[in-house]
Amino acid sequence: MEPLIDERSVLLAAYDEQLRGVAEMQGAQSWDRDGPLYRALFERGGFVSYESLAGVEDLDDLIERTVAFFAGISQVEEFEWKSRGHDHPADLDTRLRRAGLEPEEVETVMVGEAAKLAVEVELPPEVVIRRVDQLPERTEVIAAASAMQRGVFGGGPSTEEVVARLDRMGDDEQFWVAEAANTIVCAGRLSRVAGSEFAGLWGGATAPDWRGKGIYRALTAARASAAVATGVRYLHSDCTAMSRPILERSGLVAVTTTTPYRWRR
Repeated sequence: MEPLIDERSVLLAAYDEQLRGVAEMQGAQSWDRDGPLYRALFERGGFVSYESLAGVEDLDDLIERTVAFFAGISQVEEFEWKSRGHDHPADLDTRLRRAGLEPEEVETVMVGEAAKLAVEVELPPEVVIRRVDQLPERTEVIAAASAMQRGVFGGGPSTEEVVARLDRMGDDEQFWVAEAANTIVCAGRLSRVAGSEFAGLWGGATAPDWRGKGIYRALTAARASAAVATGVRYLHSDCTAMSRPILERSGLVAVTTTTPYRWRR
């Protein structure tokens, strides 16, 4: 069933107010600002966020300055400029392409009440779901999970980068897996956004042979339950076309789209 327009508007307003700009710097090694832009540095890359570009008169100069900033840092192999479908100006795509950034696949931004996802989901009897970031053997488990995720996505962060982020985030980030016969078949993170009512669902991936069995939805429900237990009201996720129907059935609402524009050295 299509959500009411008012529901979508309320969720989008909460998303814009609480999850733009400085909220997306969480987990970075360091970050700074240039005008309306927030610029984050990670192990091998960079990230750009902003609350709004409205009224920016020298946007082309700002984009070129941003490219020069990241290009001047030797550790940065690439950086992402995160845009949203409801943002202005309308010609941002042209401006970013002109500066050498290329758009990747458009994803849907999903937002909803965490409690709606925190439900019991039936699993195949051989599958077990657990949180692993707090375990002594976490590096070994996360290495297996990250390898599976990279196989699904065709790339992604290394085990070392994932573990380093978990260390920086502390209690605000959790890593969850689903296992069958000691094999990782699904994995994903839960990231609480400090100072907000939100937590994010990230990195959700299921091994191809285990899809269609309810495992992704069960892992989502487990993370939602963990979020509710820590006082989170809303969950959000940037999802692919494959994940969107699952999250919609769970109660999340499509509020906008996001397109990552990427510069590579």
